[in-house]
Amino acid sequence: MQTFVTDSPEEAAACLNRGETVAFPTETVYGLGADIFRAESIAAIFKAKGRPSDNPLIVHVQSPDMINEVAREINEAARILIDRLFPGPLTLVLKKRSSVPDIVSAGLPTVGVRCPSHPIASAFLGFCDHPVAAPSANLSGRPSSTDWKTVYHDLGGKIDCLLRGAPSTIGLESTIVDCSVAPPLLLRSGAVSIERLLELIPEMKIATSCLPGQAPKSPGMKYRHYSPEAAIVLLDAPSLQLPADPHSAWIGLSALPEGLMHSLRCHSADEYARVLFGFFRTCDAQNIHTIYCELPPEQGIGRAIRDRLFKAAGKN
Repeated sequence: MQTFVTDSPEEAAACLNRGETVAFPTETVYGLGADIFRAESIAAIFKAKGRPSDNPLIVHVQSPDMINEVAREINEAARILIDRLFPGPLTLVLKKRSSVPDIVSAGLPTVGVRCPSHPIASAFLGFCDHPVAAPSANLSGRPSSTDWKTVYHDLGGKIDCLLRGAPSTIGLESTIVDCSVAPPLLLRSGAVSIERLLELIPEMKIATSCLPGQAPKSPGMKYRHYSPEAAIVLLDAPSLQLPADPHSAWIGLSALPEGLMHSLRCHSADEYARVLFGFFRTCDAQNIHTIYCELPPEQGIGRAIRDRLFKAAGKN
């Protein structure tokens, strides 16, 4: 298969409308989409990524008005979050309509729905005939793709079309909230912080990871994700005395440690989130064996960074 690369949202949507798979930019990470009502096309996403079949996909819509096409119930909590935070880096898990294929929801009675704020994603979705089911555009388990070149590195020749855009401005996948239960549950942290969510829904709770044998209600809950080839070592506190190893690297918010050639100091948690997956990819390209990652404070997007780091290290 030859992957068609285009800068035109309309051309990319035409590919998707005829049953092809299309990678496209969003403000969080790049997604790999297919028409929600074409089960064979969605199956091609799982094949291209090597994604487990019990890992549900997120449905992307161009406007909140389209949510009713896939969800049969929008309760009060969901309506508040939609009115205040859509479009944006937030996914809501809602009770799905029977018309949504089981392959999208991994057989669950719920479906995750998101409305991206990225202008190219919005234009692309506007040209699509139906909502678009899309996980991140990367090989399963690897760091998510935040630029089109990384998408092509992972999936070139495995997908039909790649819509080019600028690098993602957030760099981490969307926050996911389960609104199919009461009180709502935060399933995955992201740029929409728990602090912001609690301002709108004070009764919201934070879910624990999936138990063995339990089906995940959203991506990022069950399987090891976001992992580079290098081993991840998590640091609870800044360390300026790490082994002087040319095959080691460090990323964090504190002053740069001595002796490491491959180090990246981020000046804010937002920057840390935006560059993290790209740094992992760069380390792989430079044959780094160990990446030391300073854990940021657990506030705001820092909670999401910590979540990705723990999963990359295989710790939850």
